[in-house]
Amino acid sequence: MWPLTVPRLSLLLWLLCPGLAGQLSWAEPLWLTLRRPQGFPALQPGQTLFQSPEEGWQLYTSAQAPDGKCICTAVIPAQSTCARDGRSRELRQLMEKVQNVSQSMEVLELRTYRDLQYVRSMETLMRSLDARLRAADGSVSAKSFQELKDRMTELLPLSSVLEQYKADTRTIVRLREEVRNLSGNLAAIQEEMGAYGYEDLQQRVMALEARLHACAQKLGCGKLTGVSNPITIRAMGSRFGSWMTDTMAPSADSRVWYMDGYYKGRRVLEFRTLGDFIKGQNFIQHLLPQPWAGTGHVVYNGSLFYNKYQSNVVVKYHFRSRSVLVQRSLPGAGYNNTFPYSWGGFSDMDFMVDESGLWAVYTTNQNAGNIVVSRLDPHTLEVVRSWDTGYPKRSAGEAFMICGVLYVTNSHLAGAKVYFAYFTNTSSYEYTDVPFHNQYSHISMLDYNPRERALYTWNNGHQVLYNVTLFHVISTAGDP
Repeated sequence: MWPLTVPRLSLLLWLLCPGLAGQLSWAEPLWLTLRRPQGFPALQPGQTLFQSPEEGWQLYTSAQAPDGKCICTAVIPAQSTCARDGRSRELRQLMEKVQNVSQSMEVLELRTYRDLQYVRSMETLMRSLDARLRAADGSVSAKSFQELKDRMTELLPLSSVLEQYKADTRTIVRLREEVRNLSGNLAAIQEEMGAYGYEDLQQRVMALEARLHACAQKLGCGKLTGVSNPITIRAMGSRFGSWMTDTMAPSADSRVWYMDGYYKGRRVLEFRTLGDFIKGQNFIQHLLPQPWAGTGHVVYNGSLFYNKYQSNVVVKYHFRSRSVLVQRSLPGAGYNNTFPYSWGGFSDMDFMVDESGLWAVYTTNQNAGNIVVSRLDPHTLEVVRSWDTGYPKRSAGEAFMICGVLYVTNSHLAGAKVYFAYFTNTSSYEYTDVPFHNQYSHISMLDYNPRERALYTWNNGHQVLYNVTLFHVISTAGDP
């Protein structure tokens, strides 16, 4: 006998086994005795079949075992009832892709709404300036009038940017409706276990995914122009530590990971939600096989990336399997307080995730103590490419990556600001002056979460969030 999950047979089984009324559920496996016609391939124990009465299942007797299971006898048709299993798996994969697209749409809509409000305020400013320019015509000096005209000319390109934002917003609405329709179609097909229209649906999913990716590329990134006031989430733990969420998790997954201390620690707490983290409840504990150094850890796609204590080894620890998937040395990287941030704390190696993937920030002797930023392959931990920023790491308070740009604060103490930016796409840098309110006077961890567009910090035993403002410049049609 084999466990057989047959949703459509449940009602019929209930009729044959009235003593089980109220005991069966749609997801409950039923033990059936199968009679295999001659020539039908043998079944393997544990194999799950799907069937419908139209395909020839014949149920002709039943009994109830002492443990409460319904024991029935069925005759299955000679043709393979598993012929659609491959299609079923493909349909489930399509459903998962649609769900991922839907979750990305949620994030994209939030970003677009905030950016559109900003651009609309600029549209009001432009109209006000235009009205003042028209009213001033003939009543001001020629020099002042020309200055006003020059200022207006500089603002005119923002009009096309605004129209592009509006068009992108309408595109997002259409994409959301297509996702909803496609999800409904796939769910209906999966329910009936049919395969009609499969190729067409697959093409629609691929086209939708491509359009979403193009839209996200246009709206997802920008230059850092502001950091909000701090939002204190909780006061917990020692002066140094780190806390984070998974940047690749779907929007429904709000787990929080907490790591107290900056060296020789092995205990990681996983809270089910942010609310549970605030209350200190509903958590499980992971005990790392190797201790960590510093506070520059990051959780990315279900795994923790951290620096192994007293080494330049990067460790990838998978939470679900509770095992180390891979570990690798960063060539030449300093460790054990050789090249830390200004606050020390074994912060030689700092791992980050932004919209484009996994990064490592560290220093080597060869780079004379200047910050090196490297793009890492998250599967192998191999260095894909490295950049020498020229900024001395011991002069940096902390650092974070946004859209391929490394931002560095000039201190970990009160009065800090975002002072330096290195652009990996052009291998260039600039000095910045973005205010950063250090409320509790000692930051030992600072990381950007692209899913939430927020900075996570550990500030003198306080877990704090900052929202960030990014400025987008969108090329309009016809621009190079």
